[in-house]
Amino acid sequence: MLTTAPATSAPLRAPFPWFGGKSRAASLIWSGLGDVTNYVEPFAGSLATLLLRPGGAGKIETVNDLDCYVANFWRALSLAPEDVAAYADAPVNEIDLHARHRWLVDRTEFRDRMRADPEYFDAKIAGWWVWGQSAWIGSGWCACRGQSRKLPHLGDAGMGVHRLSQQLPHLGNAGMGRLTSAMPGGACTGYLLSIAARLRRTRVTCGDWCRVLTPAVTHRHGLTGVLLDPPYTEGTRGLYGEDSGDIASEVRAWAIENGDHPKLRMRSAATRASTACRAPGRSASGVLGRATRRIRVTGDASASGSRLRVSA
Repeated sequence: MLTTAPATSAPLRAPFPWFGGKSRAASLIWSGLGDVTNYVEPFAGSLATLLLRPGGAGKIETVNDLDCYVANFWRALSLAPEDVAAYADAPVNEIDLHARHRWLVDRTEFRDRMRADPEYFDAKIAGWWVWGQSAWIGSGWCACRGQSRKLPHLGDAGMGVHRLSQQLPHLGNAGMGRLTSAMPGGACTGYLLSIAARLRRTRVTCGDWCRVLTPAVTHRHGLTGVLLDPPYTEGTRGLYGEDSGDIASEVRAWAIENGDHPKLRMRSAATRASTACRAPGRSASGVLGRATRRIRVTGDASASGSRLRVSA
């Protein structure tokens, strides 16, 4: 029987490192969006911004990612968190890292089913993927074929699900969190269960970004906040499992076209990666500070909506 952690309104850390994650800019983003009825994130990634939403889950939340491994992780975590944790909770081992990498990139049938079946997920793939995403250095995890002899991340005590101290955020009246090591399955299980509880009502889709920006998904539900954080287009080839050459321009065009809608509040993460991000052995999280310092958040989050101003 599935055991879930109590729902919590406290902020949660993303369970894996992600290039371009907006945890450091989340407070700025939410101060602009406000407490909207409906929230849509077309480029989910690690969901760092959503997990740091003040007050916890909103009424309606929809997230999407074209990368099947990302979408599968969030879908599996919401439906089978203990199974995902069982596969994710393992020590870092270099030979396992490369063997699982090769096994995961060969799952062609899995990727086809993810795109065709909105209810399909694979907990083993989700657990192994987040395990590797938290141990892999830089780009290429589940994004390329062939043999890799890259060392796992060894620069500190661990990233993502490999962090030494996984704390369950505030759940009680005392206002203090407690270590999850006493929970069934250990720290990793409790950590992932708390995230699963937070995302219990969040809808996860896997496909093109524009599918979740139609009127039926956005403003027909009321005042809608949209976070537009497409993959970076300069100096980032190979950083993502799914790259699209000019997607940032397409997103910018959509934002300009819809920026005057009274029921849409948009926030755009207009960042640009430097070529230093591609240096061999550099962790994705290592350039996070440089990226977030260049974020531009525009628009007026008034009760009537927002007018988005997009700058190149």
